[in-house]
Order: sequence, then C-alpha cells, then structure tokens
Amino acid sequence: MNIIDELDWRGAINQQTDAEGLKKLTEEKSIGLYAGIDPTGDSMHIGHLIPFMILKRFQEMGHKPVIVIGGGTGSIGDPSGKKAERVLQTMDQVKHNEEALTKQMLKFFGNENFRIVNNRDWLSKISLLDFLRDYGKLFNVNNMLAKEVVASRLEVGISFTEFTYQILQSVDFLHLYKNEDVQLQIGGGDQWGNITAGTDLIHRMEGQEAKVFGLTIPLLLKADGTKFGKSEGGNIWLDPEKTSPYEFYQFWFNQDDRDVLKFLKYFTFLDQDEINELADKIQTAPEKREAQRRLAQEVTKFVHGEKAVQEAENISAALFSGDVQNLTASEIEQGFKNMPSVDITNQKENIVLWLVDTTKIEPSRRQAREDVQNGAIRINGEKITDLEAEIDPNERFDGKFVIVRRGKKKYFLARVK
Repeated sequence: MNIIDELDWRGAINQQTDAEGLKKLTEEKSIGLYAGIDPTGDSMHIGHLIPFMILKRFQEMGHKPVIVIGGGTGSIGDPSGKKAERVLQTMDQVKHNEEALTKQMLKFFGNENFRIVNNRDWLSKISLLDFLRDYGKLFNVNNMLAKEVVASRLEVGISFTEFTYQILQSVDFLHLYKNEDVQLQIGGGDQWGNITAGTDLIHRMEGQEAKVFGLTIPLLLKADGTKFGKSEGGNIWLDPEKTSPYEFYQFWFNQDDRDVLKFLKYFTFLDQDEINELADKIQTAPEKREAQRRLAQEVTKFVHGEKAVQEAENISAALFSGDVQNLTASEIEQGFKNMPSVDITNQKENIVLWLVDTTKIEPSRRQAREDVQNGAIRINGEKITDLEAEIDPNERFDGKFVIVRRGKKKYFLARVK
C-alpha cells in the first residue's frame, strides 16, 4: 500500500498542499521529509508523538525522515497555540533540552535513513540585513497577518519576534530542500500557515516547478470531545523519569472503548487485518479489553522497549491479585509511585507498634491489633495474624521497601531511608 493511502486509512491526514502530486511522488521515489520540534522542554509528551509516528511510518516504507531540533526557532518562540508571548529560555536551558530531545529521537528512529539537524546551525549565520533583504522582502505582511496562527493573537498582541517565526520556519524548509533533499514538511494542524509559507518561499526562490509539499495531521480529540494527550495528573511524558513506564502503560490500557480503535490506527504499526480483528473484539467482548491491552503493549514497546512492557504487566497483575512478593524493587518504585507512602528506618519492630507509631498506617494500637488478628494486614504480600510478629525492612525488595495492604484494596509503601 502507498504511504499516503496508509495514512488516509489511519485517519492521519488533515490538509495537504497537493494530494495528487505528493502521492505520485511517493510512488515514484524515496523522498526526504521532516518535522520539527522546538526545545521548550527536555522531554516530549504523547501529544508530540503524533507527527513523529507519521515520520516513522515513512521511514518503515523506505523514505528518509529528517528531524529538526529548533535550537534557533526555540530561542524565539512559536506563537502557535499560545494566547500570550512565550517566556524566552536561557541558551543553557535550550542546549540542555536539545540534548535530551536528540536522545529520545535516536531511540525511536535509529541511525538508518534518518538524520537529526539543528536549525541554529544555519539560522545563526544569517545577519539581520541578509534576513531582511533575502527573505523578509518575499513575505507580504497582509498575508502573514491572515495566517491563523498570527490572526488568533492580534487581539491580545504579538511581538515582532514571534511574528517572524513563520519566516524562520520557511527558511528551515528552504534549507532542507536545498541541502537535505527534503520535499515534504509534516506538522500539526496549527502549523498549516507556517508550512504553506515555506512551500511559497521555495517556489519564489527555486521556481514554481520545485516539488515541495505540506501535510498536516488532524487535531486528535477523545470521544468526550476533550483534547487527547493529558491525564488528570497532567502530561504523559516519554521520559521514564517523568512518567514511569507502568503509568505510561496504564494510560493506554485505560482508554475508552470509543477511542481505542482510533488510537490503534494512530499509535501502532499493527496492520489493517489485526486492527480490524481487534475492532471486532471491542464489539463482541469489550470486558476483556484486548484492544486496550494491545494498544498499551505496542505504544509502550515503541517508547520504552519490550522489558518495560513486561514490567508494567507484572505490576498490573500483582496489584490486581495482591501477590506482590515477586515484584522487583524497580517495579515497586513504578507501581507504588502514587500510593500513600512513608519513610522508615531499617530497624526491626513489633508489627503493632510499627503500624501505629512508625508508619501511622493504623490510627490506634487497638485498631492495629484487631486488623492483624482478623487477617486484614498483609506485609509484602504475606498475611500476618501474629501480634508478636516483627517487621524486618531488610527482608525483601533489596531492603528498600515494605509493602502493606490493609483490607482488599488499600496499599501503603514504606520506603527505607
């Protein structure tokens, strides 16, 4: 299947500058294409992932993606999607973010048929006079004001700095066309004005016969009408230090039946036959959540690797069954991250005193004795009914944790300090 047909089936195309021309070109040859990301943070979140999944699909079909880390544009600020001016970052912050994002991209794309470039390398070499004479002269202010990204900011105001962003992004496309054989730019729907400004600049400077194209991706909405990409706790990050692989897995596993088919098409590389089979299972056996499980497995594997999928599923099974004894310290760190926790020493102590005085899990010694005798307390997965039992924090999980379950569902984590 042609890559454009594939994207169309997946619902991943919003706008194209020349649909027929792009499809024909991708059938004739391997093309260069790019998407950019400004280093405004040191990790991408899942909202950023969408255009790069599209680049990955092109790469899988033999095309040559280029990723532009916006060291130049990132120091200016993209007005897209913002109601006010961005706070400019220090150059040290920008550099740190560039390095972090580069590592993430290399993990996803490898080194074959793929390049990462930084637009500071060419934008920083353009003098102010050259910028105005060579590029500014080719942009009509009336047309720039009409672009949605600028028009949406006129009421509250926009600085000249952010106003020029679309020129800089256009220069990026021109540079990549001339030096990296790039003919297609991909971005979110809010980038349409910037992308078309780039194709226009190339046609003015290189001639109307230049084969350059733009493609945008639809705004991804959930079935309830809210924007995809966030949970109640905020962004779902690709950096495992910001969002653990277990939390990442659970985010995908907990998707609504109404959304999971769409997300399978967007975020996995499963073929049409397998996705259609999963679509049938959503209808016939939704309680098994097989489509959600497959989605969680595939996206977690893409971002964090196969080992992370296994760890996430181990944690999920242990928390569901209560059998936490075989979890590793790393799995406990992930699975119990958001559960009530307390810091303790590694000293042994009687269970009743430990539950009341040391951890304050129980409100009183009477209640602690009652819960222990009734079998309501499990320590590291083992039911404790002996009032004389001792808690030894060094006994399990590399001496780092003690897991307490009170009743059927209430978990507590004691961290040994």
